[in-house]
Amino acid sequence: VQLVESGGGLVQAGGSLRLTCAASGRSFGLNAMGWFRQAPGKERELVAVVSGGGRTYYPDSVTGRFTASRDNAKNTLYLEMNSLRPEDTAMYYCAATKTLDGTVRVAAWYDYWGQGTQVTVSS
Repeated sequence: VQLVESGGGLVQAGGSLRLTCAASGRSFGLNAMGWFRQAPGKERELVAVVSGGGRTYYPDSVTGRFTASRDNAKNTLYLEMNSLRPEDTAMYYCAATKTLDGTVRVAAWYDYWGQGTQVTVSS
């Protein structure tokens, strides 16, 4: 199983980026998939989660600015990030669960992780 993120980069505050996570090795259509981020010196935090059926959850820090979606036919997860702020700067990781569905919010419950893609927002 492999999760590969892409789409990160350097953007000015107020700008937008779209992250993509391509999964291979098995289908995740019935399982929760999520986006997490980790900034230097900080703990990994949830950014968004999408259930197999497309239900989403976002923490307050990104609600209204980030939108996660998935294409189960392509086994791909997306994260549209708008109105980016310098505090959004972090390594962003895609994750998937082996058996769980729903809006899974706990990082420890995810079984598969990508290598991450860096997002840097300049002020």
